Amino acid sequence: MNNQYCKVGSVTPITGLSQAASVLEVMHQNFMEKAASVAGKDNQLGEFFKNKARSIKKVLESL
Repeated sequence: MNNQYCKVGSVTPITGLSQAASVLEVMHQNFMEKAASVAGKDNQLGEFFKNKARSIKKVLESL
């Protein structure tokens, strides 16, 4: 059996993928839906989801 090594904590940037825009659009939509689903129940969680959606939208606009 051969040893396998990986870099712990290493990530592949999503913007480097060939389908980055479509992946980011889906992520943005998911965060917006999550924010809408918790509206009125948990304001802090809703704001968190909205902030995540805003940051994803900024990345989308820069592509």
